[in-house]
Amino acid sequence: MSAFTPVYDTLSDLYRSSVEQYADQPLFGVKDGSWQWITYREVGRQIDQMRGLLHGLGIEPGDRVGIISNNRPEWAVVAGAAYQLGATVVPMYESQLAKDWRYIIEDCGARVLFVANTDIADTVESFRDELPGLEHVVTFGDDLRSRLESVEPHSSVEISRDTIADIIYTSGTTGRPKGVVLSHANLADNLNAILELLPVGPGDVSLSFLPWAHSFGQTVELHGLMAVGAAMAIAESPDKIPDNLMEVRPTVLVAVPRIFNRVYDGVNAIMEEEGGFKKRLFDAALANEYRRMELAERGERRTTVELKHQLFDALVFSKIRERFGGRLRMAASGSAALSPEVNRFIDALGITVLQGYGLSETSPVATVNRIDDRKIGSVGPPIPGVRIELDHVATADPNDGEVIIYGHCVMQGYHNLPEENAKVFTPDGGLRTGDIGHLDEDGHLYITGRVKEQYKLETGKYVVPVPLEEQIRLSPFIANVMVYGMNRPFNVAVVVPDWPTLERWAAKQGVDTTDRAALLSAPRVRDRYAEEIDTYSQDIKPYEKIKDFVLIADDFTQENGILSQTLKVKRREVMKRYGDLIEALYQ
Repeated sequence: MSAFTPVYDTLSDLYRSSVEQYADQPLFGVKDGSWQWITYREVGRQIDQMRGLLHGLGIEPGDRVGIISNNRPEWAVVAGAAYQLGATVVPMYESQLAKDWRYIIEDCGARVLFVANTDIADTVESFRDELPGLEHVVTFGDDLRSRLESVEPHSSVEISRDTIADIIYTSGTTGRPKGVVLSHANLADNLNAILELLPVGPGDVSLSFLPWAHSFGQTVELHGLMAVGAAMAIAESPDKIPDNLMEVRPTVLVAVPRIFNRVYDGVNAIMEEEGGFKKRLFDAALANEYRRMELAERGERRTTVELKHQLFDALVFSKIRERFGGRLRMAASGSAALSPEVNRFIDALGITVLQGYGLSETSPVATVNRIDDRKIGSVGPPIPGVRIELDHVATADPNDGEVIIYGHCVMQGYHNLPEENAKVFTPDGGLRTGDIGHLDEDGHLYITGRVKEQYKLETGKYVVPVPLEEQIRLSPFIANVMVYGMNRPFNVAVVVPDWPTLERWAAKQGVDTTDRAALLSAPRVRDRYAEEIDTYSQDIKPYEKIKDFVLIADDFTQENGILSQTLKVKRREVMKRYGDLIEALYQ
């Protein structure tokens, strides 16, 4: 367990120090017709005033302050003020179900709740009688501005590193959300460790779209970029991200693999559509870049490869990077596994992806690839102050085991859930992650699945479905997939088409695209998807092969309840909705 040099003792220190050190630097950008930027100094002034409001509402050290909102400057202002008063921030997502809001507000005992808009305020008001501990609901916008008009700034209080900074509720893929209790020491030390590893600083700009209610977005982007004097432009909405990238021209991104998968699919789809010389040029550029990577891994260089690299970068890759604004050099990926093929592809475009690993329960970063120590396919070695051990439970690969994490990042526990705490903590203070993985000879961690998601086929062979799904999802024809085979003779899959790709292909084949249900049942479409699944399953073990599949029209989304807030598939929900179709595949 390597040591690190602490920079911040608490998040309160971080907010105070950054405002002083980077006072005149831009911090948050918001688009209101054009992009308007707020400086660190102005954010500091707003935090001072917000402390006054919270104090006037009766908030004292140890109280809970809830936030239901997407990213916005007020989110950070409320959080900074709460930290400096010794209060605990409890973030929630706008897209969460009302029953989850009600449960979280009650479970954490929030006294004050800040919400993004009047619709959320009205929803909360509808169950307000069930929350006797909730004293105030403040709506961002006019309500907040009017409350702040007559408020005098209030001084911060001295807090200890043991003070609880956040209670972040997990997304609840298998049940009710669990409140992850994180101290200032957890979050500050996690931040201190990753600051040694990520090459960012003043002048860097991100486009912020990963929610700060997500532990990865909050620690790495909000706190991490603020700590080094960088700026964050807040994306208008998910569908505006492509436009916002071109406008903001970020230098760094904090994102989840789904974003990079879309880039991979999108660029490849465009190249297939272009065909001809452009496609041949792109393929040649990509092949040369992969050759360059192979040489670099062996510590070698070839003059011809380097000369081609410069030519292809100017002719091909620089044009693709323009879609990101032209300045993007680095991205941090977390929350789920990033396919090695997608990682290499994004690298080939000239954008370095640093993949890491962790959980809300680990503050969240436990491991990360470094710029000078990267192994694509791995999630990197442990960050300073963290140790990884493996519990070799029964798995598909005897080298794998359940990942157990030790160190400063490990949470204080789940709020009000002693039985759950007993399940996840080892006697010596380690955290059982529920993830399956292995360590290589250099200490790099490779995650291969989830303990709860692996299953046995009828033959007794273990299957870990996530890596299979990642491979199949690389097909430009497939938007999403879930593999199933528990106690069955073979694996099957639920497949969601990538509709634009399918419809373009079908139109060229003369297949009617006006009726989506009929399109999915067309023999030529079924045959094409069988080919795609076979093509992208070539490297998996014979017993893992997908023997049959069902095509469904609707994607896995948060809105229909199949994706969690952290974009993980709720397998129980898929089985609930499509179980009969899956069972029919075995008839």
